Amino acid sequence: GLKDWIAWVLEQYQVDAGKLTLELTETAAMDDPEKGLGALKALAELGLRISIDDFGSGYSSLSYLKQLPATELKLDRALLEDIHSSESARLIVGTAVTMAHNLGYEVVAEGVESEQTGQVLAELGCDRLQGFWIARPMPLEELDAWLSGQPVAAGLRAE
Repeated sequence: GLKDWIAWVLEQYQVDAGKLTLELTETAAMDDPEKGLGALKALAELGLRISIDDFGSGYSSLSYLKQLPATELKLDRALLEDIHSSESARLIVGTAVTMAHNLGYEVVAEGVESEQTGQVLAELGCDRLQGFWIARPMPLEELDAWLSGQPVAAGLRAE
């Protein structure tokens, strides 16, 4: 019933389905792959954006990944821990970014806590960043002022 409920909410509030992103963790997608894939395809039919969250934290099959109707892949912060000092970490993240782009996904890096990490991710082609380097959690009342003062750096968008 999730698809019908989301369709109803979108209609009630006159929201374009493409403006809503549903996040599914990599491990949740693998719990019941067949059922999960069917549900995701039904939600994608509504035009929703589907994000695979925490990529790199679980043990998903790459063959399953290619079947998902996702639009976005969110790299888990564990992949980024030593990206600026470890060639192997940089290689893994770069490969994940290239693979995701080749599958048609946008790539978001979670848990970015330093400018140095953000710069490496920009060099590797990451599309967006999330994390304390961008902003700490804040009350809604402060969000508009914060957003209006943010430049877009190195082609990346803060999220």
